[in-house]
Amino acid sequence: MRWSELFIPTLRDDPSDAEAVSHKLMLRAGLIRQLGAGIYSKLPLALRVQRKVESIVREEMGRIGAQECRVPTLQPADLWKDSGRWESIGEELFRLRDRKRADMCLALSAEEAFTSIARFDLQSYRQLPQIWYQIQNKLRDEPRPKSGVLRSREFTMKDSYSFDLDFEGLDRSFALHSQAYSRIFERCGLVATPVEASSGIMGGSESVEFMVFTDAGEDWIVVCPGCGYAANLEKAVSIPAAIEDPDACGEIEKFPTPNVRTIEELAAFEGGAAPERQIKTLVLSIDGELALFLLRGDHELNEVKVAEETGTMDFRPAHPEECRDALGAFPGSLGAVGVTHLPVYADSALRDRRGMTTGANEDNFHLRNVDVARDLAGLRWVQLRSSEDGDACKSCGHTVRLHKAIEVGHIFKLGLEYSESMGAKVLNRDGKEVPIVMGSYGIGIERIMATAIESHHDADGIRWPVSIAPFEVVVCPIRMGDEQAVAKAEQIYTDLCSSGFDALLDDRDERPGVKFKDADLIGFPLRIVPGPRSLAKGCAEFVDRHTGETVEIALGDVVDEARRRLR
Repeated sequence: MRWSELFIPTLRDDPSDAEAVSHKLMLRAGLIRQLGAGIYSKLPLALRVQRKVESIVREEMGRIGAQECRVPTLQPADLWKDSGRWESIGEELFRLRDRKRADMCLALSAEEAFTSIARFDLQSYRQLPQIWYQIQNKLRDEPRPKSGVLRSREFTMKDSYSFDLDFEGLDRSFALHSQAYSRIFERCGLVATPVEASSGIMGGSESVEFMVFTDAGEDWIVVCPGCGYAANLEKAVSIPAAIEDPDACGEIEKFPTPNVRTIEELAAFEGGAAPERQIKTLVLSIDGELALFLLRGDHELNEVKVAEETGTMDFRPAHPEECRDALGAFPGSLGAVGVTHLPVYADSALRDRRGMTTGANEDNFHLRNVDVARDLAGLRWVQLRSSEDGDACKSCGHTVRLHKAIEVGHIFKLGLEYSESMGAKVLNRDGKEVPIVMGSYGIGIERIMATAIESHHDADGIRWPVSIAPFEVVVCPIRMGDEQAVAKAEQIYTDLCSSGFDALLDDRDERPGVKFKDADLIGFPLRIVPGPRSLAKGCAEFVDRHTGETVEIALGDVVDEARRRLR
């Protein structure tokens, strides 16, 4: 194609409202334009990149026997009510009514739609296994869309669904997808690490995220360099540094703490306690019922673990008045000593701690010398805290580290989550009706594009991996009035195209500096420049975008050299 015929609206300066590198460069390179908060139009170059990513995805899904389908984004609420997600998913689901006042939604995933097909059209084990997938627009009402297409409200997903007779079959389908995903990300120029993850609103027994480590990441990953353990912070379990307790402690003592409401204030209060010697008491409303959650004072509550331990996502912090009515004090003076009428969940880091300080359930008073085993009864021991950098690995004891990362793919073992609730069953070999065992597997197409930019860029712009670059090579004649240079550029461009290269001819009447800056900004892997000096030697100049290497190649060897560098 010719540059003069393409719409490539490049910008010279970074947009003021863009923070992530990929957001800035996609705007500057003329790939996207914002239509609204978290809503982006993809321009021609972005769509070319997207199509190449989708082609790789289709090839690898085909290798594992997946069949492409397409289900609507607009779906009736009845499907989601059958699965239970109409009630369990919150405001992130777009809901609407049609002209007949029937409830509808704009799907953020397609478990219900594909399970609906399975429950009507799969009757026998002889039809299994099946893997169906689609590449389709999804919508999610993000409360805080940010970072351009990394977290937007409309996005493109490859989502696939496996249907097996038993859990052994699910294990095979899960492994096939894991291998396919690794190949997809590698072919797209990404180093993606599989990590343990929470299943969240998708449900199921096990899930794995594929994460690319980058400072632009919105997730934190706990990694052990000793044994290779890796997990999303929402899922990770690690061992905090040990705290030395006294061999024994005296009787509980109540002491006044006027106007002390926080962990920090109690640590600074004369006669108070350091955060690691405090018991933090949080009161949550779980499905409308109050419960206490206890952690070490210097640890943070992990809400995903709360959901996993309680089996519900319907929880919130209790209102101050609710705390007073249930426990006799407002937040800041709360504790679990003597509490028997409410459920009390305790993080495992508090097990057997002595000499601790906690609220007295009386405003402006605390208790010291608390022995957890002696003074707190009926505790439900669970994992509540978020892992921290410097914790010990639960498996090998090595020190774990936290890294920022972007999620580019997520695979779930749904099991019977949807097939039982929606009635998707088949007859097994014994003629008995059994629920289908399912898996769900997603890849964010735009996320691959943006993450490739986060992983491959420099001060001048994008450095696309060859496999997904909008064009593999750009030919830049630098003197459009020079007939010889123009003719040679046209010949090089024609030869490249006829040899199967995805080439672009920059036929604009612009200064060389403008052409080169635009080429570097957009990130074409190879720039070929037939300039006066190189043509005088019977050569053209090759500029490698990734290495910055510049060499002169004989005109007769241009195609072979491009093939060597790009294929």
